[in-house]
Amino acid sequence: MNGVADAVADIPRTYTALAEWGACLVFVLIVARRMRWLPTVLTVLGGLALLLGVQWAAGAVSVTLWIPGMLVAVAAMFALLFAVLRVSAVTAGYLTARAFVLAELTASIHWQLDRFYADAEPLVKSALLVLVYAVVLTLAWLVEQRHMPRGSHVEVGRTDLVGALAIAAATFGISNLSFVNSSTPFSGRLGFEILYIRTLVDLCGYIALYVQHEVRRNLQSRSEAEAMARLLTSQHDQYEISRRAIDEVNRKYHDMKHHLDAIRAEQDPQSRSRILDDLETSLRDYGARVRTGNAVLDAVLTGKQMYAREHDIPMAVVADGRLLDFLPPLDVTTIVGNALDNAFEATARVAERERRTVKFSLFAHDDFVMLRVENTYDGTLRRRDGRIVTRKDGEGHGYGLRNIEAAVEKHGGSVSLGHEGEWFSLRVLLPRAEAPAGGVAG
Repeated sequence: MNGVADAVADIPRTYTALAEWGACLVFVLIVARRMRWLPTVLTVLGGLALLLGVQWAAGAVSVTLWIPGMLVAVAAMFALLFAVLRVSAVTAGYLTARAFVLAELTASIHWQLDRFYADAEPLVKSALLVLVYAVVLTLAWLVEQRHMPRGSHVEVGRTDLVGALAIAAATFGISNLSFVNSSTPFSGRLGFEILYIRTLVDLCGYIALYVQHEVRRNLQSRSEAEAMARLLTSQHDQYEISRRAIDEVNRKYHDMKHHLDAIRAEQDPQSRSRILDDLETSLRDYGARVRTGNAVLDAVLTGKQMYAREHDIPMAVVADGRLLDFLPPLDVTTIVGNALDNAFEATARVAERERRTVKFSLFAHDDFVMLRVENTYDGTLRRRDGRIVTRKDGEGHGYGLRNIEAAVEKHGGSVSLGHEGEWFSLRVLLPRAEAPAGGVAG
């Protein structure tokens, strides 16, 4: 550090460790945990010891290793949150970025006040430390509970993680720039000016992360509302199928006497067999339902089969719905509903009706669940930035595949697209939660 930075002593390592630990504790007290209270308390205390050890070790080495030392401290925060909270590694990284900026803000506010009252008695300064840390972290805990209710299960995607890490890195870099080089347009040159800039930048960074999470939560709520609407539509479609089937069977029942008379009067065995086959086919079409073992998947697939039948699109289903029991209903409707909608859109563009086909399959593949939707298409694909996109025009289109990817990514899965000849395929691979035996064909 240069002479300007030396005019203001840096934050003691012990205080930094306490701020990092307190920031982690904010999220430990909100997000769902992996273990009961006693193991949680022991792990949290172990995390405090780890952070103190890392900061003390970092303070004992050359200043040139300042950045690596901070990275080790961030890794310790990540280890603490990942060990205690019931979250994925991606979500733990996301929460670590938020906790790190909160820790920087807490320590910066305290140290600015501490330097302002540098001549105060040691007892007063100790009380100031406790007061500032307690007030700032408690306020953060209250604020975070607005969009993360206590005991909530938080899961984010890789895009959210990258955004949070970028904001945290920018906040840390700009807030500490004056301590590294005072000759830039963004550096402070006076002691308290340096502290003021650091506090202000840390506050802006925390607000930016809060807004990022709020925007993400609003988008997720909107997506869940859309998925719920699709689920309700599918359930209504299933009801309509049942109602139509009952009405048609009632009509067939009234005509059954005439059909039986015709069968009895027919002397030719082949003609009689043909009449019976035609009658059986007409009844079977109206009684068809999909039963996979998952009620939500049944509702979606039954509604889609009705759509396919009314638009003269053959649709084949082979699925063990129990494999998706670990998914929330809204994610099932998002993944399956959007995938089949895209398949119907593509196959409807095939000019020859006899070539229109959609296939849906769901099965176990080693330790994963494979969901596959295949459909014929006209051979034309539209790409944007290297990605396959919808060919529908107008506002509101083009979100289907992105919604599928977002829902799959939450559960650690992946989505892949492929095409060969006249066939286009969408494959979803999800980590297998359970291993139910057998399979169900619908």
